[in-house]
Amino acid sequence: MEYKINENEDGIEISISDVKDDKEKLLKAFQECSEGRCTCKTDEYQKLESLEIGQSEDGISINLKSKTGEKLDVSEINKCLIQTSQDINK
Repeated sequence: MEYKINENEDGIEISISDVKDDKEKLLKAFQECSEGRCTCKTDEYQKLESLEIGQSEDGISINLKSKTGEKLDVSEINKCLIQTSQDINK
């Protein structure tokens, strides 16, 4: 799994590629995160207004929109992506 994180004025966009056979596992894990059942240990959820998940043939996109007046911490989001990657490969 390879990913790229881009900050924008109202949140963070994540592009994930090279998901190979893990795509369904990743989609399930990210869906759980969008429902507040993520395995990541972070308080960033309190800053989150919405989480949208998209997919293409070769990857996954995630759009995290922060609440008004809040800013998501890219380093915390990066830790969550690493944790999610490790969790699906157990």
